[in-house]
Amino acid sequence: MFERSRGAVARFEWIGETGSTNDELRRRATEEPGAWPDLSVLVTDDQTAGRGRLGRRWIAPTGKTLAISLLLRPADRGPLEPDAWGWLPLLAGAAMTAAVEDELARAGAFRDVDGAPEDDESRRVDADGTGGVDVALKWPNDVLISGYKVCGVLAELVPAPGAEPLGPGAAVIVGAGLNLTLDEHDLPTLTSTSLQLVSGVAPDPDRVLAGYLERFAGLYRAWLDAGADAAASGLADEVRRRCGTLGSRVRIELPGDSELVGEAIGIDDGGRLVVRDEQGDVQAVAAGDVHHVRR
Repeated sequence: MFERSRGAVARFEWIGETGSTNDELRRRATEEPGAWPDLSVLVTDDQTAGRGRLGRRWIAPTGKTLAISLLLRPADRGPLEPDAWGWLPLLAGAAMTAAVEDELARAGAFRDVDGAPEDDESRRVDADGTGGVDVALKWPNDVLISGYKVCGVLAELVPAPGAEPLGPGAAVIVGAGLNLTLDEHDLPTLTSTSLQLVSGVAPDPDRVLAGYLERFAGLYRAWLDAGADAAASGLADEVRRRCGTLGSRVRIELPGDSELVGEAIGIDDGGRLVVRDEQGDVQAVAAGDVHHVRR
């Protein structure tokens, strides 16, 4: 079971049911740190008390989604700059965006348009010709298919006991919830979707999961090999290339009940979203709930 996925990471554990894969992985990694190395993963298709960003609950019918938690210990290679940690959820989002796009391509959700160059975006339309299918990362870490959410990512810091939050021994757990075969009646929100709803084909869970883990591991190792430098490793370019938020008009609900409206014009060296507001002022946003606004 999940043979390809097992080969992509240092340790792979499947569990039949859990409240939260992030909480369960945190508990196991804290109790037996030596048994859970960098790039360990815990997965289930039955998560009963999951949560998303900003404390939102994330629940789904058994067997129709994957809850995936990755344990990362990047500081084992040496100290990281504080800004470097902010790239990990973006890395996960980029890896999942690529995996989702690959799976939809296999399922025939994209078809060629006669006469269009191979690299022309007009070729990427859905198989029955009813409209465009676009897979993109919404900053910081939601994966959208034609504007509908198919996956969300939640990254949580795990400080070493008695140490500073980003000090020696610090780890990060990156959780992802991927909608596989939810139908219209299962969807948690009106802005959600699933791989099966888009393609009409039930995906192979091992293939999709392995695609994500392999993409993640490749980007992560390149990032570590470059000294956790997102620009030098190519990670920054990959995230910017896949980020559909860039160039969009956005409304961002900021911590403290404030709001920012403007155009997303870039992602800075720390992974922050750079926004030009309606007065023409530019500011970088480290956290917030982003909404794409139609012009």
